[in-house]
Amino acid sequence: MSGVIGDEVVRAARGWIGTPYLHQASVRGAGTDCLGLLRGVWREVLGAEPEAVPAYSRDWSEPQGDEALWRAARRHLHVTGQAAPGDVLLFRMREGAVAKHLGLAAEVGARPTFIHAYSGHAVVESPLSAPWARRIVARFAFPERS
Repeated sequence: MSGVIGDEVVRAARGWIGTPYLHQASVRGAGTDCLGLLRGVWREVLGAEPEAVPAYSRDWSEPQGDEALWRAARRHLHVTGQAAPGDVLLFRMREGAVAKHLGLAAEVGARPTFIHAYSGHAVVESPLSAPWARRIVARFAFPERS
């Protein structure tokens, strides 16, 4: 990702810090989940969302083992290798489970961090510690503006 759009993504994501966790929501300051955070940052940085998101349950994709979030990310984002600030990180929270947690790469000084929302917490910026880093299964960059 270019530094300029990456910086905009990080700045926008940090504006969501403190937003309460609310399943399926995407409203800065009112409520969001991890996908809602990504959607909200997309709207702030790039404009209209590229597709409507269908309703989803808390265990969505798990019973079928369907990597729906990964496929959606590949439709709208660019696969990248080493994450740069502003890139999207896709996490598998348990061995053998579908990947269904998202965060946005950032950094504090030289320390890697990521901004995310997860159940029981507000949007937070967490250190990208070894336990979190081990859960990353894919990295994506936002598309450039048209």
